[in-house]
Amino acid sequence: MDRALAGLVEQVRAARAAGTALDIRGGNTKAFYGGPPRGGPLHVTALAGISSYEPSELVVTARGGTPLAELESALAEKGQCLPFEPPRFGDPTDVGGRAGTVGGMVAAGLSGPARAAVGCVRDYVLGATLLTGRAECLRFGGTVIKNVAGYDVSRVLAGSMGILGVICEVSLKVLPVTPATLSLRLEMDAASAIRRVNEWGGQPLPLNASAWWAGTLVIRLSGAAAAVRAAQAKIGGEVVEPAMASSFWAGLRDHRDEFFLGAMRAVEGGAGLWRLSLPPTTAPLALSGEQLVEWGGAQRWLCTSAPAAALRNAAAAVGGHAVLFRATDKSAGAFAPLAPPLERIHRELKTAFDPDGVFNPGRLVPGL
Repeated sequence: MDRALAGLVEQVRAARAAGTALDIRGGNTKAFYGGPPRGGPLHVTALAGISSYEPSELVVTARGGTPLAELESALAEKGQCLPFEPPRFGDPTDVGGRAGTVGGMVAAGLSGPARAAVGCVRDYVLGATLLTGRAECLRFGGTVIKNVAGYDVSRVLAGSMGILGVICEVSLKVLPVTPATLSLRLEMDAASAIRRVNEWGGQPLPLNASAWWAGTLVIRLSGAAAAVRAAQAKIGGEVVEPAMASSFWAGLRDHRDEFFLGAMRAVEGGAGLWRLSLPPTTAPLALSGEQLVEWGGAQRWLCTSAPAAALRNAAAAVGGHAVLFRATDKSAGAFAPLAPPLERIHRELKTAFDPDGVFNPGRLVPGL
């Protein structure tokens, strides 16, 4: 066991013995997400570095404190990428300071614009090493794509918000960068945009991402050059200049574009930025506030001062749920309340991996 990991183990043992909590921190770029952080800081940035990378096998293994920018740079050198486009909150270039980490990426479970086309973080996790609340290091999964041995605990870590333990190392499936990409802009209302994107999604078109806001739909085509050209001819619209398109999608991914910057100013004034997860074909909901629609209608960002109950009831009525993503007041709870069977599963997992409640109390589920 190396010095960085040994130090973390000792901190966990001490916290467990003292009955105190620990707040797992990498780049600390997602402190706003979920319930408010509690407990003494457990810094994991020393647990960094790419452990192994096999470009021909499309698999990379990196330690939890590795800056996400460092991992993506290494992949880019080989013409590969994390296709689910995890958000890079903070400063993506600040590899020594406030920058997102690989462990934080998995723990938060957030994906970017391409999620509807390529899958989410969980789909790319092959294996992981976890430091549990018992101060034990456990390895789950493997480092190859075809691996079915043992319990698939590694994927449960995606979106767990650190309540099960410290993600010390993770193995990820990666993909080659596609040879051709093109973005198109079309003017239409929200209902038409949702209908059209779902129609295109049911056809053999290389539709990689979509975003609608303020009367404009932008879609991204990605794949073989011939397929992209054929899709462009079928869909029509105005071609977005490549540099502008790249900036737009990066801004959307990292929440640095005009919509999110405006939303963050509104949050400072008391509004909430909500993330609604809905069946993609759901018609626009009659809710007040500024809205941005992604993932063909499956993800809808809403900046509003409307009551939490109204938003959660509206989402639940169509088979979805609502998350209070950013707010100065999260007394209504960040995540939608779980149904009793799901809450029981969460509690049993927490008991199995962190029986004394050492890690990130309340970040995912109140009372855990």
